[in-house]
Amino acid sequence: MSGRGELRVSADPEALGRAAAELFAKVVRTAVDRQGRCSVLLAGGATPRRTYQLLAVEPWASGIPWPQVHFFWGDERCLPVGDPQRNETMARLALIDRVDVARGQVHPIDCAGSPEAAATSYAAQIATFFHDQPPCFDLALLGLGDDGHIASLLPGSAALAEARQWTAVARRPEEAFFRVTLTAPLLNQARLVVFLVSGSSKARVLRAALTGADPALPVHLIRPAGELLWLVDRDAAALLGTSHASE
Repeated sequence: MSGRGELRVSADPEALGRAAAELFAKVVRTAVDRQGRCSVLLAGGATPRRTYQLLAVEPWASGIPWPQVHFFWGDERCLPVGDPQRNETMARLALIDRVDVARGQVHPIDCAGSPEAAATSYAAQIATFFHDQPPCFDLALLGLGDDGHIASLLPGSAALAEARQWTAVARRPEEAFFRVTLTAPLLNQARLVVFLVSGSSKARVLRAALTGADPALPVHLIRPAGELLWLVDRDAAALLGTSHASE
Protein backbone atom coordinates (compact mmCIF):
# COMPACT_ATOMS: atom_id res chain seq x y z
CA MET A 1 0.00 0.00 0.00
CA SER A 2 2.81 2.42 0.79
CA GLY A 3 4.01 2.42 -2.82
CA ARG A 4 0.62 3.80 -3.82
CA GLY A 5 0.44 6.52 -1.21
CA GLU A 6 -0.88 6.83 2.31
CA LEU A 7 -4.39 5.64 3.12
CA ARG A 8 -6.59 7.24 5.80
CA VAL A 9 -10.03 5.81 6.48
CA SER A 10 -12.81 7.88 8.05
CA ALA A 11 -15.93 6.46 9.67
CA ASP A 12 -18.45 8.04 7.30
CA PRO A 13 -18.83 10.75 4.63
CA GLU A 14 -19.16 13.54 7.21
CA ALA A 15 -15.97 12.50 9.00
CA LEU A 16 -14.26 12.27 5.62
CA GLY A 17 -15.34 15.81 4.80
CA ARG A 18 -13.94 17.06 8.10
CA ALA A 19 -10.65 15.26 7.56
CA ALA A 20 -10.31 16.73 4.08
CA ALA A 21 -11.20 20.23 5.30
CA GLU A 22 -8.58 20.05 8.04
CA LEU A 23 -5.96 18.86 5.55
CA PHE A 24 -6.90 21.63 3.10
CA ALA A 25 -6.49 24.28 5.81
CA LYS A 26 -3.11 22.89 6.87
CA VAL A 27 -1.77 22.74 3.30
CA VAL A 28 -2.89 26.30 2.57
CA ARG A 29 -1.30 27.72 5.71
CA THR A 30 1.95 25.89 5.05
CA ALA A 31 2.13 27.03 1.42
CA VAL A 32 1.34 30.65 2.27
CA ASP A 33 4.00 30.65 4.99
CA ARG A 34 6.50 29.19 2.53
CA GLN A 35 5.83 31.21 -0.60
CA GLY A 36 3.09 33.75 0.04
CA ARG A 37 0.32 31.97 -1.86
CA CYS A 38 -1.28 28.57 -2.36
CA SER A 39 -2.50 27.01 -5.61
CA VAL A 40 -5.28 24.43 -5.39
CA LEU A 41 -6.80 22.18 -8.03
CA LEU A 42 -10.45 21.50 -7.26
CA ALA A 43 -12.42 18.37 -8.09
CA GLY A 44 -16.11 18.06 -8.85
CA GLY A 45 -18.64 15.59 -7.50
CA ALA A 46 -20.57 14.97 -4.29
CA THR A 47 -17.64 13.97 -2.07
CA PRO A 48 -15.58 17.18 -2.41
CA ARG A 49 -18.76 19.29 -2.24
CA ARG A 50 -19.13 18.49 1.45
CA THR A 51 -15.51 19.41 2.06
CA TYR A 52 -16.02 22.76 0.33
CA GLN A 53 -19.14 23.46 2.38
CA LEU A 54 -17.26 22.80 5.61
CA LEU A 55 -14.38 25.04 4.61
CA ALA A 56 -16.79 27.96 4.26
CA VAL A 57 -17.88 27.73 7.92
CA GLU A 58 -16.22 27.57 11.30
CA PRO A 59 -13.93 26.31 12.62
CA TRP A 60 -12.11 26.34 9.27
CA ALA A 61 -13.21 29.50 7.48
CA SER A 62 -11.55 32.04 9.75
CA GLY A 63 -8.30 30.08 9.99
CA ILE A 64 -7.53 30.07 6.26
CA PRO A 65 -5.77 33.00 4.54
CA TRP A 66 -8.28 33.12 1.67
CA PRO A 67 -6.79 36.18 -0.10
CA GLN A 68 -3.68 34.11 -0.82
CA VAL A 69 -5.47 31.04 -2.22
CA HIS A 70 -5.75 30.53 -5.99
CA PHE A 71 -8.34 28.10 -7.32
CA PHE A 72 -7.97 26.02 -10.48
CA TRP A 73 -9.93 22.99 -11.73
CA GLY A 74 -8.73 19.55 -12.73
CA ASP A 75 -11.45 19.32 -15.38
CA GLU A 76 -14.62 20.96 -16.57
CA ARG A 77 -17.69 20.22 -18.64
CA CYS A 78 -17.95 22.52 -21.65
CA LEU A 79 -21.28 24.02 -20.68
CA PRO A 80 -22.39 27.65 -20.19
CA VAL A 81 -21.17 29.56 -17.15
CA GLY A 82 -23.49 28.91 -14.24
CA ASP A 83 -24.73 25.57 -15.55
CA PRO A 84 -25.37 23.30 -12.53
CA GLN A 85 -23.34 20.50 -14.13
CA ARG A 86 -20.16 22.60 -14.22
CA ASN A 87 -17.61 21.88 -11.51
CA GLU A 88 -17.02 25.61 -11.23
CA THR A 89 -20.67 26.21 -10.38
CA MET A 90 -20.63 23.65 -7.58
CA ALA A 91 -17.41 25.01 -6.08
CA ARG A 92 -18.67 28.60 -6.21
CA LEU A 93 -21.95 27.76 -4.49
CA ALA A 94 -20.34 25.56 -1.85
CA LEU A 95 -17.20 27.60 -1.10
CA ILE A 96 -15.75 30.31 -3.30
CA ASP A 97 -18.67 32.76 -3.19
CA ARG A 98 -18.90 32.33 0.59
CA VAL A 99 -15.34 33.31 1.57
CA ASP A 100 -12.96 36.24 1.02
CA VAL A 101 -11.76 35.41 -2.50
CA ALA A 102 -11.22 38.02 -5.20
CA ARG A 103 -12.03 37.47 -8.86
CA GLY A 104 -8.36 37.27 -9.80
CA GLN A 105 -7.85 34.31 -7.49
CA VAL A 106 -10.32 32.15 -9.39
CA HIS A 107 -9.11 30.49 -12.59
CA PRO A 108 -12.01 28.60 -14.23
CA ILE A 109 -11.87 26.80 -17.54
CA ASP A 110 -13.51 29.13 -20.07
CA CYS A 111 -15.52 27.08 -22.55
CA ALA A 112 -17.03 29.99 -24.47
CA GLY A 113 -15.30 28.88 -27.68
CA SER A 114 -14.43 25.43 -28.95
CA PRO A 115 -13.24 22.75 -26.50
CA GLU A 116 -9.84 22.74 -28.19
CA ALA A 117 -9.52 26.50 -27.76
CA ALA A 118 -10.55 26.16 -24.11
CA ALA A 119 -7.89 23.53 -23.49
CA THR A 120 -5.19 25.64 -25.15
CA SER A 121 -6.26 28.76 -23.28
CA TYR A 122 -6.25 26.99 -19.92
CA ALA A 123 -2.75 25.65 -20.46
CA ALA A 124 -1.62 29.20 -21.27
CA GLN A 125 -3.33 30.52 -18.13
CA ILE A 126 -1.51 27.94 -16.00
CA ALA A 127 1.81 28.79 -17.64
CA THR A 128 1.29 32.47 -16.87
CA PHE A 129 0.40 31.79 -13.25
CA PHE A 130 3.58 29.78 -12.73
CA HIS A 131 5.69 32.32 -14.63
CA ASP A 132 6.53 29.78 -17.36
CA GLN A 133 8.16 27.47 -14.81
CA PRO A 134 7.04 23.83 -14.51
CA PRO A 135 3.59 24.00 -12.89
CA CYS A 136 3.50 22.63 -9.35
CA PHE A 137 0.14 22.93 -7.63
CA ASP A 138 0.38 22.87 -3.86
CA LEU A 139 -2.72 20.69 -3.59
CA ALA A 140 -4.55 18.64 -6.20
CA LEU A 141 -7.91 17.23 -5.12
CA LEU A 142 -9.15 14.33 -7.21
CA GLY A 143 -12.19 12.10 -7.16
CA LEU A 144 -12.35 8.52 -8.37
CA GLY A 145 -15.01 7.40 -10.82
CA ASP A 146 -16.62 3.98 -10.71
CA ASP A 147 -14.79 3.26 -13.98
CA GLY A 148 -11.44 4.39 -12.59
CA HIS A 149 -11.42 7.80 -14.28
CA ILE A 150 -9.85 10.83 -12.63
CA ALA A 151 -10.53 14.42 -13.65
CA SER A 152 -11.89 13.78 -17.18
CA LEU A 153 -9.22 11.25 -18.08
CA LEU A 154 -11.83 8.74 -19.20
CA PRO A 155 -11.33 5.07 -20.10
CA GLY A 156 -10.46 4.77 -23.77
CA SER A 157 -9.79 8.48 -24.21
CA ALA A 158 -6.86 9.65 -26.30
CA ALA A 159 -6.04 12.00 -23.42
CA LEU A 160 -4.74 9.03 -21.46
CA ALA A 161 -1.74 8.76 -23.79
CA GLU A 162 -0.84 12.45 -23.58
CA ALA A 163 2.78 12.75 -22.46
CA ARG A 164 3.57 16.44 -23.10
CA GLN A 165 0.51 18.69 -23.20
CA TRP A 166 -0.98 19.85 -19.90
CA THR A 167 -4.58 19.87 -21.10
CA ALA A 168 -6.71 17.75 -23.40
CA VAL A 169 -10.27 17.38 -24.68
CA ALA A 170 -12.38 14.33 -23.84
CA ARG A 171 -15.96 13.22 -24.32
CA ARG A 172 -18.22 10.43 -23.18
CA PRO A 173 -20.15 8.88 -26.12
CA GLU A 174 -23.45 9.32 -24.30
CA GLU A 175 -22.88 13.00 -23.46
CA ALA A 176 -23.78 15.90 -25.73
CA PHE A 177 -20.96 18.07 -24.41
CA PHE A 178 -17.17 17.88 -24.42
CA ARG A 179 -14.87 18.14 -21.44
CA VAL A 180 -11.52 19.84 -20.88
CA THR A 181 -9.17 18.02 -18.55
CA LEU A 182 -5.72 18.38 -17.14
CA THR A 183 -3.48 15.48 -18.08
CA ALA A 184 -1.39 13.08 -16.03
CA PRO A 185 1.94 14.85 -16.74
CA LEU A 186 0.61 18.01 -15.08
CA LEU A 187 -1.30 16.32 -12.26
CA ASN A 188 1.78 14.33 -11.34
CA GLN A 189 3.77 17.51 -10.73
CA ALA A 190 1.63 18.52 -7.73
CA ARG A 191 3.24 18.75 -4.29
CA LEU A 192 0.34 16.79 -2.82
CA VAL A 193 -2.33 14.76 -4.63
CA VAL A 194 -5.34 13.83 -2.49
CA PHE A 195 -8.00 11.38 -3.61
CA LEU A 196 -11.38 11.77 -1.93
CA VAL A 197 -13.39 8.55 -2.19
CA SER A 198 -16.71 7.80 -0.51
CA GLY A 199 -19.40 5.14 -0.65
CA SER A 200 -19.78 1.43 -1.23
CA SER A 201 -20.15 1.98 -4.99
CA LYS A 202 -16.45 2.92 -5.04
CA ALA A 203 -15.22 -0.11 -3.09
CA ARG A 204 -14.25 -2.24 -6.09
CA VAL A 205 -12.47 0.49 -8.00
CA LEU A 206 -10.67 1.69 -4.87
CA ARG A 207 -9.38 -1.83 -4.27
CA ALA A 208 -8.20 -2.00 -7.90
CA ALA A 209 -6.52 1.39 -7.60
CA LEU A 210 -4.61 0.44 -4.47
CA THR A 211 -3.67 -3.10 -5.48
CA GLY A 212 -2.67 -2.37 -9.06
CA ALA A 213 -5.37 -4.62 -10.45
CA ASP A 214 -6.71 -3.74 -13.90
CA PRO A 215 -3.73 -1.68 -15.09
CA ALA A 216 -5.86 -0.08 -17.81
CA LEU A 217 -7.71 2.05 -15.27
CA PRO A 218 -6.91 5.76 -15.76
CA VAL A 219 -6.23 6.18 -12.03
CA HIS A 220 -3.01 4.22 -12.44
CA LEU A 221 -1.55 7.14 -14.38
CA ILE A 222 -1.34 9.16 -11.17
CA ARG A 223 2.15 8.73 -9.77
CA PRO A 224 2.99 12.15 -8.39
CA ALA A 225 6.50 13.41 -7.84
CA GLY A 226 5.24 14.78 -4.53
CA GLU A 227 3.04 13.08 -1.94
CA LEU A 228 -0.04 10.94 -2.57
CA LEU A 229 -2.81 10.58 0.00
CA TRP A 230 -6.08 8.67 -0.10
CA LEU A 231 -8.86 9.99 2.13
CA VAL A 232 -11.68 7.45 2.02
CA ASP A 233 -14.63 6.44 4.15
CA ARG A 234 -15.31 3.05 5.67
CA ASP A 235 -17.79 2.00 2.98
CA ALA A 236 -15.32 2.72 0.19
CA ALA A 237 -12.62 0.77 2.05
CA ALA A 238 -14.85 -2.27 2.68
CA LEU A 239 -13.09 -4.54 0.18
CA LEU A 240 -9.49 -3.74 1.06
CA GLY A 241 -9.22 -6.80 3.26
CA THR A 242 -7.28 -5.20 6.10
CA SER A 243 -8.21 -3.29 9.23
CA HIS A 244 -7.81 0.49 9.20
CA ALA A 245 -8.34 2.88 12.04
CA SER A 246 -11.15 5.36 11.47
CA GLU A 247 -10.60 9.06 12.04
